[in-house]
Amino acid sequence: MTGKKPHVVVTRKLPDSIETRMRELFETDLNLEDTPLTQEELNAAVAKADVLVPTVSDKIDESVIANAGDQLKLIANFGNGTDNIDIAAAAKRGITVTNTPQVLTDDTADMIMAMILAVPRRLVEGAKVMSNPDGWPGWSPTWMLGRRVTGKRLGIVGMGRIGSAVARRAKAFGLSIHYHNRERAHPDLEQELEATYWDSLDQMLARVDIISVNSPFTPATYHLLSERRLKLIQSTAYIVNAARGEIIDESALMDCLEAGSISGAALDVFENEPAVSPRMLKLAEEGKLVLLPHMGSATVEGRIEMGEKVLINIRTFFDGHRPPDRVLPGRD
Repeated sequence: MTGKKPHVVVTRKLPDSIETRMRELFETDLNLEDTPLTQEELNAAVAKADVLVPTVSDKIDESVIANAGDQLKLIANFGNGTDNIDIAAAAKRGITVTNTPQVLTDDTADMIMAMILAVPRRLVEGAKVMSNPDGWPGWSPTWMLGRRVTGKRLGIVGMGRIGSAVARRAKAFGLSIHYHNRERAHPDLEQELEATYWDSLDQMLARVDIISVNSPFTPATYHLLSERRLKLIQSTAYIVNAARGEIIDESALMDCLEAGSISGAALDVFENEPAVSPRMLKLAEEGKLVLLPHMGSATVEGRIEMGEKVLINIRTFFDGHRPPDRVLPGRD
């Protein structure tokens, strides 16, 4: 890279090694306090930056992009999903958008598998008992009974990279794999997983014991698990979501859990993050819901690999080449 270093504004605290390298390569404004930027601060950031490095918690919508200076040429998102960015509005302003795909698959799949085990086996409830001041009352043949995982049917909503990784883990635990996807998976993958494909999401939801939501969030997947579809699910079934909160109608899910028409759920993502409704907290206290703070991909290794992708995208762009992780309008 020659000439003046690009001015990079980073919206949140990143791993130290990534921040250090950014300061070496670019004129970089860091957010060492890790305080989320306000709308006004985001507007100010795009007005002065050559490159903005936001995260999934930063809403870079059309109104923010409208404040961008002519010098802003790249939004290098620190995250796999880009639903936090108005890609079309950026493209109209001639701003390239990149993301950090294919580095969090295993981390996220590991967490989803942990959630699949945690809900039917009541792991969080058990952990709470052990930390209760009253103590553990002792073993009993009929106390804290959960449900066996082996032999159950897992329905995967979205058989992409993460969905496939979840399926491989689940198969090793003795679950049978069912899936719904926009397009049918390659026959080799189906054969490997002994997977059953459902072109009808409604039909699959009515027949499986555990549902894992692994779809990207797009306008087409908003409330994909709607009130109507949630009512199709068996009363003995469980739902796990580590994709995006907006894919499930949260209010309808709470209704089902309160009524007992669904046995339980585990959520790592929420419709209005970081806000979690009092109804959810109550359900969690009652043992009907496991709540996690959007930590599905939160490993040291994963975050560093994400940061390295951001660095590569920025350097490639300012070296005059197309960045490897460019995101185009209309693609998810």
